Amino acid sequence: MKKLTFFISFIFLTTIYSCGQNKIKTPITAMNKFEEFISKEKFLPDSKIFYPGIGEEKLKPILTELINESAKDFQNIAVKGIASDNDYHKAIEKGLNRFSKIYLELDTENRERICTYFEELMDIVGLESSGGLLNEFMYGYDFSE
Repeated sequence: MKKLTFFISFIFLTTIYSCGQNKIKTPITAMNKFEEFISKEKFLPDSKIFYPGIGEEKLKPILTELINESAKDFQNIAVKGIASDNDYHKAIEKGLNRFSKIYLELDTENRERICTYFEELMDIVGLESSGGLLNEFMYGYDFSE
């Protein structure tokens, strides 16, 4: 009887712990896509997303480096083969926090572009949601709450 109670308790706790912890298997092409992402020039005008390009040229290398650091964070998680949504959410939060020192220097278009770069990283690994982190960065709150 003790074994049955232990087994049921174990299953129950495992189920509770795993709820909300979607596992993401790293796509085969992810590592190549990370390398392509890191090597491409960023903050260029892009008519597809109505981005006029960076206004302050002095910010371009700074912002590029911060985005590339976030790509490397994602890459380090993805190399494990399987990760949870939460692992990537922590990487997004860490990455967005890197912009805190220059946040006030960023105009709306550049903040939006930063968010689209994070969305590109999410697409590489198949992460469906930032958990509200991008909305928080962009607008100061999460619309889903």
